[in-house]
Amino acid sequence: MNRLSKEKSPYLLQHANNPVDWFPWCEEAFNLALKEEKPVFLSIGYSTCHWCHVMERESFEDEDVASLINTVFIPIKVDREERPDIDNIYMSICQAMTGGGGWPLTVFLTPEKKPFFTGTYFPKQSIHGRIGLIDLIKNVQSAWQNKRTEIDKSADEITRYLDKSDDIEQNVILDNRILIKAYEFFEERFDKVNGGFGSHPKFPSPHNLVFLLRYYHLTGNKNALYIVEKTLSEMRKGGIYDQIGFGFHRYSTDNKWLLPHFEKMLYDQALLLNAYTELYQITKNEFYKLIAEEIVKYVSRDMTSPEGAFFSAEDADSEGVEGKYYIWKEDELKDLLTDEQFRFVEKHFNTSFAGNFRDESSHQNTGANILFLKNELTPDEEQLFAPIRKIIYEHREKRIHPFKDDKILTDWNGLMIASLSRAGRAFHNQYFISLSERCSEFILNNLLISEAKLLHRFRDGDSSLEAHVDDYSFFVSGLIELYQTTFKTDYLEHAIKLTNYAISEFWDSELGGFFFTGKDSETILARTKEYYDGAIPSGNSVFISNLLFLSRITGNIDYENKANQLLFSFSGSLDQVPYIYCSALAGYTFISSKSFEIVVVEGENDINDFISELNYHYIPNKVVIVMNDRNKDQLIKLAPYLETYTHNNHQSMIYICRNFVCELPIEISGNNYSHIFKLLE
Repeated sequence: MNRLSKEKSPYLLQHANNPVDWFPWCEEAFNLALKEEKPVFLSIGYSTCHWCHVMERESFEDEDVASLINTVFIPIKVDREERPDIDNIYMSICQAMTGGGGWPLTVFLTPEKKPFFTGTYFPKQSIHGRIGLIDLIKNVQSAWQNKRTEIDKSADEITRYLDKSDDIEQNVILDNRILIKAYEFFEERFDKVNGGFGSHPKFPSPHNLVFLLRYYHLTGNKNALYIVEKTLSEMRKGGIYDQIGFGFHRYSTDNKWLLPHFEKMLYDQALLLNAYTELYQITKNEFYKLIAEEIVKYVSRDMTSPEGAFFSAEDADSEGVEGKYYIWKEDELKDLLTDEQFRFVEKHFNTSFAGNFRDESSHQNTGANILFLKNELTPDEEQLFAPIRKIIYEHREKRIHPFKDDKILTDWNGLMIASLSRAGRAFHNQYFISLSERCSEFILNNLLISEAKLLHRFRDGDSSLEAHVDDYSFFVSGLIELYQTTFKTDYLEHAIKLTNYAISEFWDSELGGFFFTGKDSETILARTKEYYDGAIPSGNSVFISNLLFLSRITGNIDYENKANQLLFSFSGSLDQVPYIYCSALAGYTFISSKSFEIVVVEGENDINDFISELNYHYIPNKVVIVMNDRNKDQLIKLAPYLETYTHNNHQSMIYICRNFVCELPIEISGNNYSHIFKLLE
């Protein structure tokens, strides 16, 4: 076993038996490279990455390749989910140098951590014009020995690129044309037949869909709503959705959502749960609520630790074969089901003897089937399918399961806390809320090491690794949503403390915006800022909404000023290509369009019916505060302006402000609130 055997990361432990003499990321490795005058072989991936497994089997488990790597390099292996700071730096360089990126990420470095060559997956041997790892290493060895000066010069030039990568035009005055421009981008690329955008591969990118829902809410543009409904409906029918065990796979390799890349990521479940929740609030279509409930059933059953936090991912592979756990041959289904049940599956879920699952390497059908729907099941058909699904699921449970990455990440858990909180209040589902609260308590008890300092990762009893801005941004978002759902003031207090700490440790006092790493964290070549959305929203973008919510809740205008500074810090790019900043556009619409502050002062008469009705409506740009005799003192400490808000002779009162203008207080009486909701239109 190599040095990785002492690590906690499931991905690093997967490589602990490789003959490659791996180091984890550490100064010892770079000091050794300097001492022995060797380049560094940096390999970055994650535990549920299919092509990471392929490269391991082909090369890192091969004695000859390992011997070559060990001779020429000091090899370092990094889990991108544990160290997104390292991954962000070298992935941005890979994208700049090659025009693309992905994992496994392969980078050759000088002992000073400066990259001079990058790529992704390399086969063992050169084939069809693609250089193999063996030939590549030999070329690098020759260049290192004979062209060292050129390599060092190139590495310096590449590193200087990082210093310029944050050079974005600032203080551009934004207007609603950026919303129109973003909408038109998605409208132009919308696949009218299959939903989604472009051809293939197709990613869910739910934060883009949520932007379109906000755009519909703002403009009344029905096509924006149609794009979201079509996309989310087609995804639910496709093979990208696990029709038997629920939950969404990572992405679709084709344009019909049929053939997925089978890994399941926690963040996809969280973000899609939010998209289906918001779509339900707009349409009141029970089908979207059902899908949200199925996502939560999958996460609570398969992705939740005994203590209530959420695991990171499930692999695409089982028994070394991608998708094997999820696919079915017709003979297998016939053995499990009655004739009538089998005909139902064959008809509705598109199975055949030839199969519809194509092997990636041979591009041949395997005789196996991915279950997918051409048409949604009717409610009656759903009832017929429920016992069939149960039979198939219980049989599938006997198979060898895909590997589960059971590390707990603060940022991804924050996304799930936020989505569960929103869904819980929209559906009046206390179970969802309890899941959110349990996870929040786990983070506060295990990953908060001082009043406001977070850690990034928990696994196997160990809390470790410096938190990044995403950890603060996403967890604060989760706490804000929990407060908006439960009105427990402790959540609001934690959100304020964490936000203040993030501002002190991550804020760029010169140019604005949050750095990805804290000022006392390890600096790798440069401190960078992430603004645009990738598979998950950017921490900076989510912080815009966080700061606005906290400003409106607490009355602290400094938070609103920070949100504006944050928007201005990348406003030039936001103005040019707004469609890569959809999470930021959510914050922009909060500032630029109708927003509401709703304070409910609870007296003797019940407020629960009003709160339930309020949660049922789709009003994204609102903050809600509930004050009563139990929380009044704590709440006034956080929001001093609330001291003047009172009930009327013990009758519950509602105070509504919109666009910085306040209405007269309204007494809650009876159960007809139509006059109140007219003020919220």
